[in-house]
Amino acid sequence: MQDAGTNPSRRERALVPVLLSVGMLVAIISSLGAPLIPTIARVDHVSLDVAQWSLTVTMLVGAVVTPLMGRLGDGPQRRRVILGGLVLTLVGSLLAALPTGFAGLVAGRALQGIGIGLTPLAMATARDALPPERARHAVATLSLTSAAGVGLGYPLTGVLADLLGLHAGFWFAALAAALALVALAVVLPPAPRRPKHPLDVLGALLLAAGLAGLLYATTVGGRWGWGSARLLGLVAVSVLLLAWWVVHELRTAHPLVDVRLVRDRSVLASDLTALLSGVGMYVMLSLVPQYIQTPESAGYGFGASVVVAGLILTPFSVASMVSGRLVRLASRTVAPGRLLPVGCLICLCGTALFTFARSGLWEAFVAMGLIGLGAGVTMSVMPALIVGAVPAHETGSAMSFNQVVKYIGYSGGSAFSAAVLAAHPGVRGLPAESGYRVAGLAGCGVWVLTALVGYLLVRARRSGTAAQRASAAPGTASPAGTRKVLVTRRGTGAPADTEAER
Repeated sequence: MQDAGTNPSRRERALVPVLLSVGMLVAIISSLGAPLIPTIARVDHVSLDVAQWSLTVTMLVGAVVTPLMGRLGDGPQRRRVILGGLVLTLVGSLLAALPTGFAGLVAGRALQGIGIGLTPLAMATARDALPPERARHAVATLSLTSAAGVGLGYPLTGVLADLLGLHAGFWFAALAAALALVALAVVLPPAPRRPKHPLDVLGALLLAAGLAGLLYATTVGGRWGWGSARLLGLVAVSVLLLAWWVVHELRTAHPLVDVRLVRDRSVLASDLTALLSGVGMYVMLSLVPQYIQTPESAGYGFGASVVVAGLILTPFSVASMVSGRLVRLASRTVAPGRLLPVGCLICLCGTALFTFARSGLWEAFVAMGLIGLGAGVTMSVMPALIVGAVPAHETGSAMSFNQVVKYIGYSGGSAFSAAVLAAHPGVRGLPAESGYRVAGLAGCGVWVLTALVGYLLVRARRSGTAAQRASAAPGTASPAGTRKVLVTRRGTGAPADTEAER
């Protein structure tokens, strides 16, 4: 028998790889069906717009359940929430893998969307279970999985579908989910002892309805018309529901998401950057594979196969993971917040390369590598800003909300690129090449805006912190003490973190 004292250290060493595997699995699942949409339309005899729901429904469900899982996971039920979410993801993978027709596929993909809520809970687990230094690196790497997994999901789907058929990718997801479930059941520690609070049911319903309405509007805008009365009405109702949700969250004693945390400029910078970078990233993730698959007879494109279209995103995944190591080295001498606009500017270079230079496949590979590198830097920094600004008992909720706005950005970027291409028709129903140029220029504008937002908010945060320190006099409360009072007044009943614990 092993010495009992060695068990915690061995479990701790195994915890990070297992959490990373879950984060990567979730990211791959979220993008698993993207290259298969034309095949699904053909096999299940549905239109391309209808087949798009095999991807859209996963993001919709993920955006709705993620904040709910985040709040449940901040309490004593975290282990049950994580394992239960992974069980439902496994069930969804099996349902999507079985030949049950399009309805069964959509239902399975909806259940797979529950897995999107696991990544923020994995971050909260790493923060609570690991020493501070290891926890920071683990959280940053987990954030990268949402970018790296997307880049791996596309080529994986293409290769498996080409070799083994339409449902092979979903069988792979089911096998991976089953292995991850067994590993998590062994290494996942119990949640810290924290007070159990009543669930904010009204807040969950308002947020779910508002987000679902906005995300649904981005998917049907091209079909309904972006200026149509019913689309504008849906957007207006969704915005009103979200405004009601914000007011409710500010007034309730135990909110689903503590929106007061957004007043911290670090949290605001992270959330706004997540939203805008999600738009910029998915503009390119949508444009590049479609461009290189366009037959050369259209006057542009390379007529590449689904496999090649998937492989074009491999540099994106590899570069995003490499950037995590670079950020880890740079953070020893540079404040993480200063790296936020740097990552955006790197993405700007990659987007500009695709916009103005598309004569060869190698340029597309280089462009996606640059975008992956920049996105990896940005996503490594965002969780560090949040973890440094919120108390430990709010980590799961704050990370979940950040995940939600990120997926809203993903959906918005995908819908925007589709709308721009549809507005520039070309020959034989294909978009004109000018549409790619316009969408690329818009993507460049998004990255410029994101860099400015990150720079100005983080700079303002540093200036505010310096002013607080300069004005502090002997015998007065320090900034850390002020934060402790604010946290205590939220009514959580949990002890506030000190700056040293962060």
